[in-house]
Amino acid sequence: MRFGTGFLSAAIVTAAFFFQASAQAADPAPAVAPAAEKTVSPDGKWSLKDGTPIYNIQADGTMDWFTYSGFRRYHSECHVCHGPEAQGSTYAPALVDSLKTLDYAKFVGVVASGQQNVRFQNNSIMPALGDNKNVMCYLDDIYVYIKAMSDGAIPRGRPGSRVDKTAAQGKNENDCLGG
Repeated sequence: MRFGTGFLSAAIVTAAFFFQASAQAADPAPAVAPAAEKTVSPDGKWSLKDGTPIYNIQADGTMDWFTYSGFRRYHSECHVCHGPEAQGSTYAPALVDSLKTLDYAKFVGVVASGQQNVRFQNNSIMPALGDNKNVMCYLDDIYVYIKAMSDGAIPRGRPGSRVDKTAAQGKNENDCLGG
């Protein structure tokens, strides 16, 4: 029996889809960092003991200022390509999936310097945003928002309650933006 190249291509794509789906299903969900493993700076920024920025979501769902700021900044700068709530689009990957394996340092490098992915069916190019203050001044905020979504710590949709921005946070923001 002879099969055409169209059938063979479809079979390969289907097999790749099911292999990827089964590999993703086998990966356990990442653990959310317990409060004991986090520290907070005087300006209210949470981090892991190794210095990686992290979200802080209270039991009632109230989020820290930086996670909320990340929601705002993500949706003003990133969602055009990466989709609402970092769920991906036909144009760019789902960052909620990427942050399951991508660490903070690599995230910063990709955002600042850009990246090109060459794939069988299409190429994708992440532009370098290292000179965009609307991204770089809020990069930690954007990271913790996407990380919170990736870890399942916050639901999809507009955040409910949040901690208010302090005067120190406002000054740091203005200093970064040059204002």
